[in-house]
Amino acid sequence: MKEAYDFRDLGRIAYEEALAVQTSAFEALLKAKAQGRQGENKLFFCEHEPVFTLGKNGRKSNLLLPEAQLKERGFAFYPTNRGGDITYHGPGQITGYPVFDLESFHLGLRQYIELLEEIVIRFLSAYGLKGERLAGATGVWLDAHTAGARKICAIGVKCSRYVTMHGFALNIQTDLPAYALIHPCGFIDKGVTSLDREVGEPLDFQKTKTHLRSLFAEKFSCKISPEDNPSVSPAGF
Repeated sequence: MKEAYDFRDLGRIAYEEALAVQTSAFEALLKAKAQGRQGENKLFFCEHEPVFTLGKNGRKSNLLLPEAQLKERGFAFYPTNRGGDITYHGPGQITGYPVFDLESFHLGLRQYIELLEEIVIRFLSAYGLKGERLAGATGVWLDAHTAGARKICAIGVKCSRYVTMHGFALNIQTDLPAYALIHPCGFIDKGVTSLDREVGEPLDFQKTKTHLRSLFAEKFSCKISPEDNPSVSPAGF
């Protein structure tokens, strides 16, 4: 199946290095669009060195330790220009950065985010887990509408002229105690989990990446026509 984007696995990489890579791709796609050319959509997967990132509308008060103490404990901290609040990235987590021109897929921003959620929900179903959406809380949750609600995938996106950057963070073998140093995504009454914890055994990390990539290929293998998605419109952002 031909993918409608260039895929690259960046491996384990510091946040600032991955940010530079995706920013370069984002700016190239915007430049091509401004010149009336078809740019190249790109999808990056990576694992980050331990880092907390704060969305542009997030509250720094959701970081529960001073930055100096974080550094002493081996964590970096970066404010970002994505949506969402604070989250953690680290080894054992699939962090994905689609740099996509949504117009090439006839997608609006809301539909795009829902599609990211759908891909993760389908991914989780292969492991016997029921991923769910939670109103007012972008991402994918387990037991979303119960007192035991816990997030397994965070989503935060920047979009300019229908071109996206940033993306999602899916916990596979993630260091969950790191989340105790923040109010994850700004919540104080909900938990965070990982795929390994939920299935009760360690999984092959590379195989989970391959599986997730195949689901992206299914959803973004060709240009999505308005006839296939009659409710989709890129207007309004």
